[in-house]
Amino acid sequence: MSEYINGILEDLKRLNPGQEVFIQAATEVLYNLDPLISREDKYKKHAILERITVPERTVVFRVTYVDDKGKPQVHNGYRVQFNSAIGPYKGGLRLHPSVNLGVLKFLGFEQIFKNSLTGVNIGGAKGGSNFDPKGKSDNEIMRFCHAFMEEFYRHIGNTTDVPAGDIGVGGREIGYLFGKYKKITGRFDGILTGKGLNWGGSLARTEATGYGLVYFTDNMLKKAGLSLEGKKCSISGSGNVAIYTIEKLYQFGALPITASDSNGYIYDSEGIDVALLKELKEVRRERLSEYTKFRPHAKYISVNEYAPGRNGVWDVPCDGAFPCATQNEVHLADIKVLYANGCKFLAEGANMPSTLDAVNFMLAQKDFYFAPAKAANAGGVGTSGLEMMQNAGMTSWSFEEVDKRLRGIMNHIFEISYATSEEFGDAGNLVLGSNIAGFRKVADAMIDQGYV
Repeated sequence: MSEYINGILEDLKRLNPGQEVFIQAATEVLYNLDPLISREDKYKKHAILERITVPERTVVFRVTYVDDKGKPQVHNGYRVQFNSAIGPYKGGLRLHPSVNLGVLKFLGFEQIFKNSLTGVNIGGAKGGSNFDPKGKSDNEIMRFCHAFMEEFYRHIGNTTDVPAGDIGVGGREIGYLFGKYKKITGRFDGILTGKGLNWGGSLARTEATGYGLVYFTDNMLKKAGLSLEGKKCSISGSGNVAIYTIEKLYQFGALPITASDSNGYIYDSEGIDVALLKELKEVRRERLSEYTKFRPHAKYISVNEYAPGRNGVWDVPCDGAFPCATQNEVHLADIKVLYANGCKFLAEGANMPSTLDAVNFMLAQKDFYFAPAKAANAGGVGTSGLEMMQNAGMTSWSFEEVDKRLRGIMNHIFEISYATSEEFGDAGNLVLGSNIAGFRKVADAMIDQGYV
């Protein structure tokens, strides 16, 4: 690794203490950019790495609402507007107790390159709050969302910053946020994506990240002369990404056999019942442990039964793994167990779900195929871009039209990532290919626009 890049990383560590996941994300990207930086000195000349690793703007604000007991509750609100070189800021809002500035900087930094890969002209951002929607009433969630938007509306706009949902933010929360925005501003703008279908939302948006993940994986396996047909697949998570990954895997002839939540995981040897999973998680908002009441042959394993330092869902023998829950859920010990049990590919549905040493292990195995999140889970934001296009044209497209465009986006991402890996002498290393391809478009735009 070049002394120049190591120096930048050391400065980032010094200037961002305690922000380990941001440093992890930056380390992966910068290490993979070394061949490009060594070949083309313009990026060093224009200090692109120094500039692109610092957000253009970071907004931190207080959010106060009153709970159902009449007690005021105070939370931190954030928006990290990382880069707008190729378009308005775009990235989700996350509501979860783990949210802090370091987590959002990691997510916003990743978003820059992911959005670049889609071919849609959108920049990178991320935001949210340490508010936890779990266990809250609809009225409490509404009051929180309204209080959040009372400050947040100042920083967004349909050509400035267009947030979407993320963990803890679904259609209900987007509706409350949009309603307050409209009330404050008197405008009906396309300033949020993931909206309801009756008021500007896009068909296939809910399914997009999971569907796109499977489309990308299909491309990757086909390039290797393989297929998803008949493959047993382990999936972590039970939110939108996991549910619609499972649904699309069935359509490709695969057999998804696991799903998980924060309390444990389900193993269903006959294949996960998608309709039941949707009912439990999307309608009834139940814990996954309820699954076995309806499918008694399935097994539920709680987190208390996991080996220390392990994610139990990866103990299930499978042909392919799809981590769709959260960051750093696949550790080196997990991927070694997966590989020893015959797993031949891993496709990331969550953001940075694999640790750096787990990624390095996968890349070192010549008979293993790895689809990194930056490329593989870009279908959600790609379809958010399609929603923005529909809003701008005051029209709506059919599910089939959006899904066709989504598949085209994922095909493009695979092709440009693979071609770039070939260009730099490591054909099939999609981590290298996606990082360089995503970076190059943004970096060249930054050079064109000068030191702003």
